[in-house]
Amino acid sequence: MMLTGRNFSKLEQITKEIQKDGGKAEYSAGDPIVHNDVKRVLKATIDTFGGVDILITAAGLNTNGPIHELPDEEWETVMDANVKGTYLFCKEVGKVMMNQARGGKVILVGFVRGKVGLGNYTAYCPSKAAVHLMAKSLACEWGPHKINVNCIAPGVFRNPIKTSVFEDPVFNKMVLGRFPIGRLGEPDDFIGAVLFLSSKASDWMTDSIMYIDGGYTAG
Repeated sequence: MMLTGRNFSKLEQITKEIQKDGGKAEYSAGDPIVHNDVKRVLKATIDTFGGVDILITAAGLNTNGPIHELPDEEWETVMDANVKGTYLFCKEVGKVMMNQARGGKVILVGFVRGKVGLGNYTAYCPSKAAVHLMAKSLACEWGPHKINVNCIAPGVFRNPIKTSVFEDPVFNKMVLGRFPIGRLGEPDDFIGAVLFLSSKASDWMTDSIMYIDGGYTAG
């Protein structure tokens, strides 16, 4: 697999971990909203692995605040990170997959907020809704080429970026009350969906938005 993103040290760390476990992985740092970076990363992938069979886009950025106070530049930054980067990778990888004539799997990562709105998130929520509909549009466009396009919409997952938030009892009480399963998501909850959508088990599945959210969007 080829890993990419803007965090060079993180890419290097994850690549080494995969290689240590016996996997085949390389990385090519780049900014997903810079078209030339996307093309360069894709070329490095083809040169290293001979083609592209699976694309997973998971870049994301969030900012929040009342719409009348949110600077235009912050809104544009969120839309670029969450939508433009996904668009550019799909645009370039789609060309490769169609030319390979063997189909492929495209997995976009959205969020539950692409379905359920939230006050003060008038950049983030629309950006994720755009990712959801991009998956559906591309599923229609690429279906004849045997390219499956689906979207994973996770709920709140525990992550190392904001550990202090998850230790806040007020936050946990507020958030966990919305999850019928009664807990936050863990990495293994996400991995299963990725493996399924990457495998032949999902060959007749396209345009789906998979809510991996502990029941958050159920009601």
